[in-house]
Amino acid sequence: MSTKKDRFSQSDKNYMNIALRLAMSKHGLTGINPAVGCVIVKNDKIISIGSTGLNGKPHAERSAINNSTESLKNSKLYVTLEPCSHYGKTPPCTNIIIKKKIKEVIYGIEDIDKKVKGKTKKILNKSNIVVKNNLLSENIKDFYKPYFINRSKKIPYVTGKIAKTKNNLIYSDHYKKITKLKTDKLMHYLRYKNDTILISSKTLNTDNPKLNCRLKGYENYSPSRAILDKNLDINQNSYIFKSAKKNKTFIFFNSNDKKKIDILKRNKFHLIKIKLNKNKNLDLKLILQKLYKNGCRNLLVEGGNKLTNSFLKGRLFHKFYLIDNQKNIKIKDNYVLLKNFSTKLKNFKYKFDLTNQGDKDKIILYKN
Repeated sequence: MSTKKDRFSQSDKNYMNIALRLAMSKHGLTGINPAVGCVIVKNDKIISIGSTGLNGKPHAERSAINNSTESLKNSKLYVTLEPCSHYGKTPPCTNIIIKKKIKEVIYGIEDIDKKVKGKTKKILNKSNIVVKNNLLSENIKDFYKPYFINRSKKIPYVTGKIAKTKNNLIYSDHYKKITKLKTDKLMHYLRYKNDTILISSKTLNTDNPKLNCRLKGYENYSPSRAILDKNLDINQNSYIFKSAKKNKTFIFFNSNDKKKIDILKRNKFHLIKIKLNKNKNLDLKLILQKLYKNGCRNLLVEGGNKLTNSFLKGRLFHKFYLIDNQKNIKIKDNYVLLKNFSTKLKNFKYKFDLTNQGDKDKIILYKN
């Protein structure tokens, strides 16, 4: 008698693993659509692969089907997420699957989207296509956590990161560089994988950051910028201000200063006025909702002490990287210490040490 445990072969698992890796490669690059991977197999041989295109089009299934150079009749299609069965910006993937006479479709998990969830199997079964699901479902569910949060809560998936010394220094006029080169590359990889990056105006005016991805070959995948600037105090000589006409930049504010507002509008900033919370600070939950409405699905927060603690206190991070260079640095002149954050890290469900042997920086990942 067949059971859920034995209905998939090792080959099935291998093909779905490839599909999952294809999906992972596109995480953060598919706009408002989820990243999906697809593998098509015929006579126990991979004949085509595909993944979701940049900004969500084409879908992975259509990409794999169009990439094939041979007939797909009687082939098997492996895809990480339930294929779409409705008309949106693209026709349903079920249409082309049926048209190409694919014999069997195996997908990892059902889509959370109500327009799709559970409907694909019925549509394909009517055309005598065998449909199976829940292959590698636990791994695939973990990968789609950001997408589930996007769809269910209408907010971005929020990743935070902060670098500190052993004695909790995060900024000093005499020691601005805290992490090593290898760790810097990881941080720029995070910028590549997130569509928007958020900082405060205090960080902007202190550090004059570029907030772009500087990994060779990935410069064009730099995220949009979002600045928390309650009183519109942004330095007009800063890199962010001078580059706003070329790079999409949001400013969240709570000010009635018409002169400042007019200047920022002329420089093509996207201004969004936000209510203050009971502590007279910008309401972070409202900001996340506004970012989602403006197309943000994966948000990277590069905050200082106050902003990081505010996100931690509000339990707004879904994932958080703590980087420690494990050295005590002499404190003098202008400096900032990271305070009151360690107890808040206990709110995360999981803790992973990502430090490799020989690394000079210790990297801890906290995750829910």
